[in-house]
Amino acid sequence: MDYKQSSMVDIAFDYMKSLSGPVSFFDLWNKVAELKGYNEEERDQNQSLFYTGLILDGRMITTGENMWDLRLRRKFEEVHIDMNDIYNDDEEVEEEEVDDSVDEDSYDDDEN
Repeated sequence: MDYKQSSMVDIAFDYMKSLSGPVSFFDLWNKVAELKGYNEEERDQNQSLFYTGLILDGRMITTGENMWDLRLRRKFEEVHIDMNDIYNDDEEVEEEEVDDSVDEDSYDDDEN
């Protein structure tokens, strides 16, 4: 594989296939940056782009505590997000009333 021409996420995917389990984002990023031949400035410029690509890709998932693994190695229950839970959480937030009123008696007129 020509790493210079490959996307960072594709390189990460290929690298993770060679591993037997999760890898930290830091270690994954260092390997990708090494294979791409990035200098320090390029590493700084591309790290957040790589993280965003990793999140959006779908072949890899976070297993918590900034560890990443291949989705295909995980059980459905570990990677499935029940959208009903998300919608229920949103509805609960909307139902909570936030009191934005200010108690005018708490201000001292002499401070103005």
